[in-house]
Order: sequence, then C-alpha cells, then structure tokens
Amino acid sequence: MKKLKEQYREEIVPALQKQLGIDNVNAVPKIVKVVVSVGVGKIGKDSKMIDTVIRTLTRITGQKPAETKSRISISNFKLREGQVVGYKVTLRGARMWDFIQKLVAVTFPRVRDFRGISTKAIDANGNMSLGFKEHLSFPEIKNDELDNVHGLEITIHTTAGSFKAGEALLRALGFPFKEAVK
Repeated sequence: MKKLKEQYREEIVPALQKQLGIDNVNAVPKIVKVVVSVGVGKIGKDSKMIDTVIRTLTRITGQKPAETKSRISISNFKLREGQVVGYKVTLRGARMWDFIQKLVAVTFPRVRDFRGISTKAIDANGNMSLGFKEHLSFPEIKNDELDNVHGLEITIHTTAGSFKAGEALLRALGFPFKEAVK
C-alpha cells in the first residue's frame, strides 16, 4: 500500500490543481496539523480515569499528550484558573500522515453504524472537526484491557482557505463523506 504522503504529492496535488484551477503547485491546499483532544471536565478528579485518557491518547497517536488548562475561573462550572480541563496531542509531519491514513483506512470502517461524515464538519476555512463517542474504534485499543470508555475529538487543520477547497482536499485524501440528499 502506497504511503498517503507520497500519494498526495504524486496524484492528489495535480488532480486538485486541475479541479480547483490553481496554477501554482504551492497554492494547492495541504494539511498543516492534526489535533487529537479529550476533555476531562466531569472526570477531572478521578486520577484512574485521567491515567486511562493519557494512556489511550499515547497509544492512538504515538505521542505523550499535553495538559490543557483553563484560562479563567467560572464559578457556575466549579472551574478554577489553571485547572486541567483536557489533554491534547498535535501531530505534524510523518506521524500526521500516518494517523490520517489509519483514520481513513482502518478507524472509520470500525465505527459502529457509520454512514459517512457530514460536510457540516468542515468549516468556512476548510478545516474539519470530528468527534468520536467511543475510543474503541481505534485499532490500538484492545477491548479486554478496557476500564472506561471516553470520547475524543479530532481536528484537521488545512491551508484551504475556503469550504470548497477544503472539501476537495479531504475527499481526495479518501475521507468518506455522506452524499447530499436531494
């Protein structure tokens, strides 16, 4: 199987140039980074659950997650400034391309009742945000070792600059979108 980065350079870039009418190769939309994050709002006090979140994020991405801390205090949410509210991993380079290839080829087919990604997940700048209710669909997670199930969010940042260019890039990379109902 061909690496996604090589396929992007050799096949996808020329196709996107033609499809979007771009003359310069450097102006073709590309993926900048992928951020995988987990919020630990309600479970923030449970150290066993936090260890599970850190361990699963490390397994899924191959990198140790960084803490995300609150910037301000909000009394209604019992949130204090500097309190840990989540964990995130930012992937770039080779790990990013490997993660995207694994996401498209392995993880999406393992999601229960998966019917495709809605195009509403793409914002006006061509970036895409996805949420998983369970982290079980990733191949690194074994069901027999499972203590608790948690969700995670994946954000794919692109240089597209528009919805149309972002959608074209993500479709070319193999993301399974739902077809528009007419």
